[in-house]
Amino acid sequence: MTGKGFGLKAIAIGGLTAALTAALPGAHADGKVIVFAAASLKDALDAVNKACEPEVGEAAIISYAASSALAKQIEGGAPADVFVSADLDWMKYLSDKKLTRPDTEVKLLGNQIVLVAPQDSKVDAKVEKGFDLAGLIGDGRLAMGDFKAVPAGKYGKAALESLGVWSSVESKVAQAENVRAALKLVSTGEAALGIVYATDAHAEKGVKVVGTFPEDSHPPIIYPIAQTADSKDKDTTAFLKCVESAKAAALFKEQGFTVLAPSN
Repeated sequence: MTGKGFGLKAIAIGGLTAALTAALPGAHADGKVIVFAAASLKDALDAVNKACEPEVGEAAIISYAASSALAKQIEGGAPADVFVSADLDWMKYLSDKKLTRPDTEVKLLGNQIVLVAPQDSKVDAKVEKGFDLAGLIGDGRLAMGDFKAVPAGKYGKAALESLGVWSSVESKVAQAENVRAALKLVSTGEAALGIVYATDAHAEKGVKVVGTFPEDSHPPIIYPIAQTADSKDKDTTAFLKCVESAKAAALFKEQGFTVLAPSN
């Protein structure tokens, strides 16, 4: 069995994101704040965006995808006022190229990674050193984000290596272009298990958490936010202020995120 089918699924799931991003160049003419945000933020940030509309004066246009893809798009000149990454690495990638405004960068949120299975699965796991993940997967697949670029995939691989089980499951991995695509593979039963953020599992009724990865098995999961260097919209500052407010913090917490930024 190969992972070819899974790759095609991931590409299909990501198609809408690509289409939305491609449609963004004219958005500044409408006077909208444009936000590029990690796919795992969708439910929470959509709620925050709606709540912030009265203060900002408009709803932002938000494009969700893997942090790696969004950073590359910003580097390539895609119009964005705000970037929210699922890890520090891709924010640093842009800041090192002077494509963000460092004075606006804030470590906004924290998260966890969990092992999920389809809702009707009988699997239960204690995620610990040397646990039999390969046996739990059986003849199925382990869905996770692209572990060379997508933050959730990178965190997942680091955790599996730390726990000493990566080599036993590497050949069973079905890589997806972002964490929500990996989640979809599990919820539809096309993958036996998946590694996603706890917040993704919270948002998807088709999966259940069967184990949580120890926090010391991977780098801290931190979501930074910053204004881009080429930001054109006058309401960007108001948007950032609202996203970092106590009102937004409550909405992020409802979705399972840890709020790191002091609420203004």
